[in-house]
Amino acid sequence: MSTRDNEPDELAPAFYASPRIVRNQRVRDWWTLTHPPYSLCHLSFVVVGACINGPVSASRLWITLAAFLLAVGVGAHALDELHGRPLGTIIPSWQLAAASIVGIVGACLLGVIGLFYVNTALIYFIVAGVLIAVGYNLELFHGWLHNDIIFAAGWGAFPVLTSFYAQHSSLNLAAVAAALYATFVALTQRQLSTPARLLRRSTNALEGSVTWLDGRTSVLTRRSLLAPLERALSYLCWASVVLALALAYARFSVHV
Repeated sequence: MSTRDNEPDELAPAFYASPRIVRNQRVRDWWTLTHPPYSLCHLSFVVVGACINGPVSASRLWITLAAFLLAVGVGAHALDELHGRPLGTIIPSWQLAAASIVGIVGACLLGVIGLFYVNTALIYFIVAGVLIAVGYNLELFHGWLHNDIIFAAGWGAFPVLTSFYAQHSSLNLAAVAAALYATFVALTQRQLSTPARLLRRSTNALEGSVTWLDGRTSVLTRRSLLAPLERALSYLCWASVVLALALAYARFSVHV
């Protein structure tokens, strides 16, 4: 038995795309552009990096969070949409270009401010961050920077190491271990999101069914294949956020 997936409505480009409570298409596109679950997960790595060792400076943490929010949540994601329109938004190209410049330049300016609080070696992290954000999303150097390893290192390990260094002006084994944790989370995200992205953005239909040992037959559709992938992605992102909140609470709570 082979059944064709004739779903009448077109799938959104991502499971978090275009919330229905927002009527304005442009606003919905900007929401989708920021990739909220992934941005939250990325920012949680910043908190993990800052809070695995104490003491923690709240001001340095807020500056680091703001820098990564601008660089990745705004700048890198705007560059990604500008390069090929994977989300299919109607945001004008000039606005995407402006958002990418504001995001990345704003993050660099915050990094420069950080030089006065940390030390001049922080400049290496700033340069690396710009190279990763621009090189990965625009697929520079013939796409050499656009691969799973660079993604895991840039979106996972890098925010942990940068945040730790911004707090303590050095790195240690705890920072490396936390960076490995974030790397594996990012790799897991990649393994789940790649097939989900292909199903949502690169397929028109799906044919097939599965026959169970007891004789039952279930029809395969894009949604039935997407559901476990995207639930796992959602759980993974929230798990990272919860861990970050737990570490932040442990560092900043007042014990009587």
